[in-house]
Amino acid sequence: MKLPHSPPPLSDLLSSIGPGDLPKILESQSGPLVHEAYLHWDELRHREPPSGLDHETWWLGLRLARQALLKPLPLLDKKGQPFFFGSPDPVQIDLHHIDQDAAGEIQSATETTPASRDRYLLKSVIEEAITSSQLEGASTTRKVAAEMLRSGRPPKDRSERMIFNNFLAMQAIRDFKNESMTPGRLLEIHRMISEHTLDDPGDVGRFRQSNDIRVVNNDDGTILHQPPDHRELPQRLERLCAFANGDEHQRPFVHPVLRAILLHFMVGYDHPFADGNGRTARALFYWSMLRSGYWLAEFISISHILRKAPAQYGRAYLFTETDGGDTTYFLIHQLTTMRKAIQSLHDHLARKAKEQRSMERLLAESPVLRARLNHRQKALLTHALKHPGTGYRIEDHQRTHAVVYQTARTDLLQLAELGLLEKIREGRAFVFVALDDLADHISHVGGRIP
Repeated sequence: MKLPHSPPPLSDLLSSIGPGDLPKILESQSGPLVHEAYLHWDELRHREPPSGLDHETWWLGLRLARQALLKPLPLLDKKGQPFFFGSPDPVQIDLHHIDQDAAGEIQSATETTPASRDRYLLKSVIEEAITSSQLEGASTTRKVAAEMLRSGRPPKDRSERMIFNNFLAMQAIRDFKNESMTPGRLLEIHRMISEHTLDDPGDVGRFRQSNDIRVVNNDDGTILHQPPDHRELPQRLERLCAFANGDEHQRPFVHPVLRAILLHFMVGYDHPFADGNGRTARALFYWSMLRSGYWLAEFISISHILRKAPAQYGRAYLFTETDGGDTTYFLIHQLTTMRKAIQSLHDHLARKAKEQRSMERLLAESPVLRARLNHRQKALLTHALKHPGTGYRIEDHQRTHAVVYQTARTDLLQLAELGLLEKIREGRAFVFVALDDLADHISHVGGRIP
């Protein structure tokens, strides 16, 4: 990732035009967007300018059109100047959809019971814990990490510890989502996220003690971002927490979703910790979303989307820093990410509904079998049909469905007795393995049960 070209200073552009040029420039620019996109100078300079304009005068018109939209925030850059934000049409449209999807009702044939809700919530928290840690270097595969979290086994290495810590932090956020944010609470979140993962254990749960933390280009060592002086961090985090705890009476008014995104941005910008800043930033985002009533945030993973295009994530930060603190670039990027994450949820629900209909058709051939199996067993068989050879352990089944050990044990033993899972001893415990021809076994068992 390279440092983007900074825009020409507005004062230089204004001084370079003639007295009669400004009306023409303003008339040629219809608003803050270019073909519905909020372009940075680094992108604009590669586009063909409107007739009669060069790139500099085109940018001048665009920047002046944006001035009317931008509002100052009570959040400061490292020079003590306020950051700004705007709400052009793309922001308004995304907020409208997120308000509908993330704070309203969602209907699904598969996610209507508390048990199914808890099962998918666990899956979502696991996904966010894994991908958020992978964004910062955790190298464990998703399959191994998911097995660790579902089984409850201790982490084996630093990468697994990062994921394990993130999982615990995401669960803890649900417990204090209605409480105010303080610097002490933020340090506690960092402690949960970073414990046993840092080179210096003394850096866990404390602000960085020096200015040698930088964001650099891994290819050539170019410094992309130098965070504020570490001595300013206590005061900066006090300001950040005051912003985090604000409500509709705070001026300027900041939409709750934009507030959550800006909290994410500021932790990344301030880099208050020696390591783990990204994970802490995304955890703070989730806290803010849940605190504002966006319950669907528990079921989506923004890191899953960010991991697919990490360079765009970084550029959204750099566009803001190189264009006078205009956070609109970062807001648009994160709103787009959120909508993709929400769409991923809807796609998942559609797949689950289709899988459930397939299972129902299969079980329809045996009303007796359908009546004998509970929803946990049906969910396991639905998964097993897609993943032959998978081994299911009692502890995993227990955690997935939030039931006691005896209930989980009974579920698996009954499926083994029906010949739908193969019971195999592994050490002192048993593993229940999905059959390769499970669909045939379900049909056969359903036909012979009296």
